[in-house]
Amino acid sequence: MPTYIHLTSYTGEGVQNIAHSPDRLDDAKELAASLNGEFKHFFLTFGEYDIVAVTEFPDDETAAQFALGVASEGAVATETLKAFPEDEYREVIAGIP
Repeated sequence: MPTYIHLTSYTGEGVQNIAHSPDRLDDAKELAASLNGEFKHFFLTFGEYDIVAVTEFPDDETAAQFALGVASEGAVATETLKAFPEDEYREVIAGIP
């Protein structure tokens, strides 16, 4: 399945309700599973982003549904990147004319 990296920042609402963040993560994992996706990694970070998550979804449309579903709750804002693992990266580079 395609891999996605989610760069996530808490909104003001998310920070005000930070104690509920673990519950929101559980909800996000349930949403991913309901879309036939999976969390591969989750990190609390500091710097420009508060959370970095790595997920897999069947396709870009499903990944977008997940990201929009999570963001629609109002506690976080997300930026989603499609990621190519090393083997796919090598195929992409090998295919350059």
